[in-house]
Amino acid sequence: MSDSRAAAPAVGKALEAGIVVLFVALLTTTLYGGVVPNARTAAADEVGERTLQHAAANVEAAVPVRASAGADAGDVVAERRVSLPATIRGSDYRVTADGERLVLVHGHGDVGGETPLVLPESVRDVRGNWTDSDALVRVRTHSEGGYVVELAGAES
Repeated sequence: MSDSRAAAPAVGKALEAGIVVLFVALLTTTLYGGVVPNARTAAADEVGERTLQHAAANVEAAVPVRASAGADAGDVVAERRVSLPATIRGSDYRVTADGERLVLVHGHGDVGGETPLVLPESVRDVRGNWTDSDALVRVRTHSEGGYVVELAGAES
């Protein structure tokens, strides 16, 4: 009988440790299985929205107010660097222009969006895309008057 009484405290401590480990495992699974990814996605969606708004403001600001006198078709009349985050939610993304708006395309289905561009009538087209944080807005003259706005990487 004396042997079993000596084992009781050790068994009790082992059971306590097991309960603590089970609690921590359950809590971790709950947080990383639902709460943390949802919060991460919500934050990424907000970063995406801000990225689009910042990009649209830079595209709109790059267009000259007055026509460039003596510029030939295709001449670059304005360039503007745009600072964008390198990744959103730890993944690459793309900002694409479709003529009237900017669209953020991301690998995660809940991250993305679009924003309209408010440009003068002299802008005939907005095209191109940004795939990294090294972004550039280039405004060129159009052969029929007005401008073409291009989204490009700074290296091109």
